[in-house]
Amino acid sequence: MIRNRNVWILMSGEFVAGFGMWLGVIGNLEFLQQLVPSDFHKSLILLAGMFAGLLVGPLAGRVIDKNLKKKVLVYSGLVRIFSILFMFMAISYDQVAWMVVYMVVIGISAAFYFPALQAAIPLIVKNEELLSINGLHMNVATIARIAGTSIAGILLITISLFNLYFFTLLSYILILLGTLFLEIDETKALSAKHTVKNSTGGFSELMPLLKTMPQVVMALFLLLVPTLFLGSFNLMVLEISELQDDSSIKGWLYTAEGVSFMIGAFITKRLSNGRNPVKILNACAVIIAAAHLSLYLADIKLASIISFAVFGFSVGIFFPVVATMFQKQVPKEYHGRFFSFRGMMDRVLFQVILVTAGLFLDTIGFKNMVLCFGSVSVLLVVYFMLKQPRSSSVEEFKSPSA
Repeated sequence: MIRNRNVWILMSGEFVAGFGMWLGVIGNLEFLQQLVPSDFHKSLILLAGMFAGLLVGPLAGRVIDKNLKKKVLVYSGLVRIFSILFMFMAISYDQVAWMVVYMVVIGISAAFYFPALQAAIPLIVKNEELLSINGLHMNVATIARIAGTSIAGILLITISLFNLYFFTLLSYILILLGTLFLEIDETKALSAKHTVKNSTGGFSELMPLLKTMPQVVMALFLLLVPTLFLGSFNLMVLEISELQDDSSIKGWLYTAEGVSFMIGAFITKRLSNGRNPVKILNACAVIIAAAHLSLYLADIKLASIISFAVFGFSVGIFFPVVATMFQKQVPKEYHGRFFSFRGMMDRVLFQVILVTAGLFLDTIGFKNMVLCFGSVSVLLVVYFMLKQPRSSSVEEFKSPSA
């Protein structure tokens, strides 16, 4: 895998794109803090892009399955570059409306880009290397996030928001150029391309397939647990910063979570060897729920950092395992529609959680909010652990060979 040219292009591109994206995320939060006082209103603005992605999800799935993955990545990259122009207008005129347009356009781009990326990964490495590349991919994304958030915090002291987004634009241009050099062998997927063209629908053909894969369905439901934390992640970071009256805590929280994520992703392959992946997911979900509840002590600096670190370590194991399970067990000709469906599910949950978090922060407060969300996570984990058949063996959850 180390000698695979496509892997290097993909990982380098992921770092550059991720770095630029997180510069933009910090810029978004800074822009909203300046112009929008209500946490609830902030959450509504942040979910605009998710809602747009939700609407185009079914179309994105079919487009990805019908066309070359590289082609989808290139065109979605062009749309992402174009979206930055709207943020320039928002900053120039101090108007949140232009930021909403920016969020919508970049959300549409993401609805095509990320499912296409997930569908492309199994086409550039061998089946037995999937867990390794998923862990590597997430580690690179995490390094980019740590670098992006920390450097953005430094840059905001010295440069304007406009210039910050200019660096974001440059990173998106670089990732597009890198994508052009990808060489993806899609000969296996092309045989399914004609079948997809003649199919009657997008997700209507996916649902019967999912009924035959109970492990995949269970993993989809278990994704609810980390999503409860991630959906309110940025709002919680802002609220903790205000609770502690310390703006520097933002960087500490992002860094603690990111470094722990990398450690978790690094040990994932060794931890997963010969073990039931669903049991690994259950164990990670328990730890994530505990980390969420522990944020009740978030007014203590060390306690909040430890909570985010524990969460990061758990999801660092959780996400590579679940991604590998999906890539191996779902047939390749359904990857576009499946990952679009998963993306739509994530966006729906994010929207609900983001709006609920904003409403809770304005009404019941931060501490009661984390108790509510953490308790829901615990109930979800207990429910799915009880639903799991006791007789299940490790062999039942091993992925079929490609």
